Amino acid sequence: MEHAYVNARVKSMKSALLGKESMESIISKPDLESLIAELHKTTYGEELEKASVRYSGISLLDIALRNHMVRVSRKILEMAGREEEDWHLRFLMTRWDLHNVKTILRGKNIATSPEEILACIVPAGELDEAACIELIRQPDIKATIDLLATWGIDLSRPLTRHFSRYLESRDMSTLEYALDRFYYENAIARLKKGESTDDEILLDFLGAEVDTINVKTVLRAVRDRLRPENLAELLIRGGKILTQEKLLAMAASPSLEVAVKQLAGTIYSSLIGTGERSSSEGRISEFEKELERLLMKRAIGLFLKDPLSIAIPLAYLWAKEIEFRNIRLIGRAKLEDIPEKELREALIRV
Repeated sequence: MEHAYVNARVKSMKSALLGKESMESIISKPDLESLIAELHKTTYGEELEKASVRYSGISLLDIALRNHMVRVSRKILEMAGREEEDWHLRFLMTRWDLHNVKTILRGKNIATSPEEILACIVPAGELDEAACIELIRQPDIKATIDLLATWGIDLSRPLTRHFSRYLESRDMSTLEYALDRFYYENAIARLKKGESTDDEILLDFLGAEVDTINVKTVLRAVRDRLRPENLAELLIRGGKILTQEKLLAMAASPSLEVAVKQLAGTIYSSLIGTGERSSSEGRISEFEKELERLLMKRAIGLFLKDPLSIAIPLAYLWAKEIEFRNIRLIGRAKLEDIPEKELREALIRV
């Protein structure tokens, strides 16, 4: 991949990200309609204009945000090309495939309408919008998995292997954990065989992402009193900081407070106070949010890494996703008349 060319264009795209002043202007709007009007003045204007022909209100915002995310993602893919050595960027886009398959399966599991499922997907990966719509049309989870397998989509493999176990419990986490393990462990195994700077950067970041996912899994297991021996198959191998032994030791803790304290001496030490406060109330959502914020801060920090590497596109894609998620949060807060203080606490800030 011609990093100099791609990264110069990505840096140009970075300049179009909404700054603090623009986000504050959006937050200050009194209702959804005025928020959408303000967004018309930004880089989202093109998608809002096109979507307004068929949609209005929150549906208009959702569709426009989704289409914008797809457009910028496809733009980066087109820059990268289709050579084998350029697979890093294509792999980053397949994160959306993982998100979309989970979203579709969850929707089917609770009989969500096709329209609601479609509004929650972002077809920016290998599975384009037409493919996602066809998956959503399938009558049940089994048919959805079978169609993925017919298409030769790799994500069908863990789903096929674990489908019988899902049938026993009807617990969607069985399929979701299987998807995560397959996705991350296969990518990490491939990256470990490489020798390029891009391999190292992506391996380092995926390791941090795996640590974040594993800590969440462990704390949920402690909260739900899941036996540690039943946890091993849920943990993803390849974390950067936390070994399987460390994670299982945390899982054996008698309480959430004790489990969180075992993060002392790691890069997560600064979060222990938040974890203890959250745990004492029997909930871990605040701590999970801080874990994600730390990971995203790490992602944005990649803008300062090697300017001739995948670090710049990786940082941009995460920055764009943060912006995407925050605008959706603001839109729903305006729709549901959520107090501004509560909204600000929910926003992702890095």
